[in-house]
Amino acid sequence: MRVFIAGFQHETNTFAPSRADWAAFESGATFPACSRGPEMIERTAPSSLAMGGFIRDARERGWTLVPSAWAGASPSAQVTREAFERIAGMIVEDAQCERFDAVYLDLHGAAVAEHLDDCEGELLERLRAVIGPAMPLVASLDLHANVTERMLRHAGALTAFRTYPHVDAPDTGARAAALLATLAAGGPFATHGRRLPFLLPLNSQCTLMEPAAGLFADLAALEAQSGVHLSFAMGFPAADFAECGPMVFGHGRDFETVQANVDALAENAIAAREEWALDLLDPAAAVARALMLAEGLAEGASRPVVIADTQDNPGAGGDANTTGLLHALLAAGAGRRFPGRIALGLHYDPEAAAAARAAGVGAQLELSVGRAVPTFDGGASDPPVVGRFTVRAVSDGVLPMHGPMTAGVTAQLGPSACVEIDGLLVLLASGKIQMLDLDLVRYLGVDPAAMKILVVKSSVHFRAAFGPIAEVVLVARARGPMAADPAELPWKHLPASIARRP
Repeated sequence: MRVFIAGFQHETNTFAPSRADWAAFESGATFPACSRGPEMIERTAPSSLAMGGFIRDARERGWTLVPSAWAGASPSAQVTREAFERIAGMIVEDAQCERFDAVYLDLHGAAVAEHLDDCEGELLERLRAVIGPAMPLVASLDLHANVTERMLRHAGALTAFRTYPHVDAPDTGARAAALLATLAAGGPFATHGRRLPFLLPLNSQCTLMEPAAGLFADLAALEAQSGVHLSFAMGFPAADFAECGPMVFGHGRDFETVQANVDALAENAIAAREEWALDLLDPAAAVARALMLAEGLAEGASRPVVIADTQDNPGAGGDANTTGLLHALLAAGAGRRFPGRIALGLHYDPEAAAAARAAGVGAQLELSVGRAVPTFDGGASDPPVVGRFTVRAVSDGVLPMHGPMTAGVTAQLGPSACVEIDGLLVLLASGKIQMLDLDLVRYLGVDPAAMKILVVKSSVHFRAAFGPIAEVVLVARARGPMAADPAELPWKHLPASIARRP
């Protein structure tokens, strides 16, 4: 079987401050840079992406791969019209020119463009116009996909990640290959989807905790009993369009069996409604609790207290440049209590990072770190921290990563530096990346396990790498552009039938 393969990845926060232009996809940041043809396979095959898992499984099946294009960019506001049309244009053009028997797409499922609410549905529809209604087409999706009726209609089958943090992307790619083999074998194949009547906050979606952990155990049990292929895409709750929200969907040979199992899983998720509630701390309370915990841990036997700065998560549309927790730590004198053993990062601040790197290790210089950025409620985040910093380490920001989510990925973060102020270590970078790998601390000379307190710009993904070394994890709600509680966002297009919180 000859299989046409392509990928498009973007998670869109329509309330975020910065858009994803063509340059964002060209560089990729934490994704492989945009590539086309054989180069796409070279860049994605060894990765921990779903595409990597699909390629490895497809080769074992003896399939011939027909590569088109793969493009991904960090989460942000809308994808620009130019960027989407260039990416979609490459994929559709290649589909018109190549000969193949089936299609696999590595998609996110929550992309919104300046001119389109449903990028994935649009791409699938354009491909269907080329390949016809009968050709097998399977796509893998992120767990945060906002699955639309259009996506379900034009794909032969969809399958979504089952973990958050997303440590199962390669497994999902392999599962997509198995679905494609099933479709190619022929016979009836039914699809059913059911949207939940409420949004799920990102922090509540972690599959290491309840109720998500139990629901994915239910999913596995229902699949084993029925033979129906099930997915629960919990949605990205910051895309202001009519089909934002969680969706349970499934595929199988018999529609009634598919519908019964989809409905059973959806009812379980709805029954857990009260368990999806958030538990967040304001910055001062988070710092006070972290200090209390850190002081109570025995020297030599302690592990760091990790604080997630969730509302400035660059993995959800933030820019990783707000300073609420840095201000709170300075106000509490935390660095003087544990000098050199409290670190915050990664802060996206190209100007401060470049200045510190140019000054060199040991230099002292006046810096302004961070930004006051517009927040989702119409206000602004905390002001920059201005003061005298000492440079402790520098880097060019070329960073191979080895964590559970990032193995095989090399981040391109540009000039970077670790600077110290009042005993606090601030990790500065010229590129944006969510703190999802211990290497993102180590590359600036900081041993994460030796810290008393670590503040990470992330919501949940950090737990895959930092959870095993953490004594306690706290989630803080400092002022930032990404609302931890989706009910606080100024929705305009979400229908009244979808509740803003569980």
